[in-house]
Amino acid sequence: MKKLVLILTTFAALTFSQNAKAQGTIVDAAVGNENFSTLVTALKAADLVTALQGDGPFTVFAPTNAAFGKIDSNTLGSLLKPENKKALANILTYHVVSGKLVASDVVAALKKGNGTVELKALNGQTLTVMQKDGKIWLKDQNGNYSEITATDVMGSNGVIHVINTVVMPK
Repeated sequence: MKKLVLILTTFAALTFSQNAKAQGTIVDAAVGNENFSTLVTALKAADLVTALQGDGPFTVFAPTNAAFGKIDSNTLGSLLKPENKKALANILTYHVVSGKLVASDVVAALKKGNGTVELKALNGQTLTVMQKDGKIWLKDQNGNYSEITATDVMGSNGVIHVINTVVMPK
């Protein structure tokens, strides 16, 4: 009987913890992942945390720390300064699309669009999602590419797709 109670208690605890994780916002998901610490720092510097904790839904193409590492350290340091908050917010909102687009939605749109689909980011500019070499890529307004390396990190107010390069608006 004790084993049964222990098993049921463990099962209930695991189920609850999984549900609790799934109920966090996309910001909570980013904060809870050490690979997004630079992104979280940037969101705080741009005063976007509260906005991305809102109802949404949002789709975030989240650059990893390694993606931010591709930016010159002086440039990144400058962007994080208070006087550059507007420019930083423009870059970060270029990584966010209104609505919840899970990977299967993106794949369906790519099939319908013959391998490409354009998405309007929150900053008003366009991101192009494309299929190339068996992978899914983002193409920014400057013609640069970022590979989507992981998909469908769920939050209560949207979804995160992980990218390996910071996309830049014009």
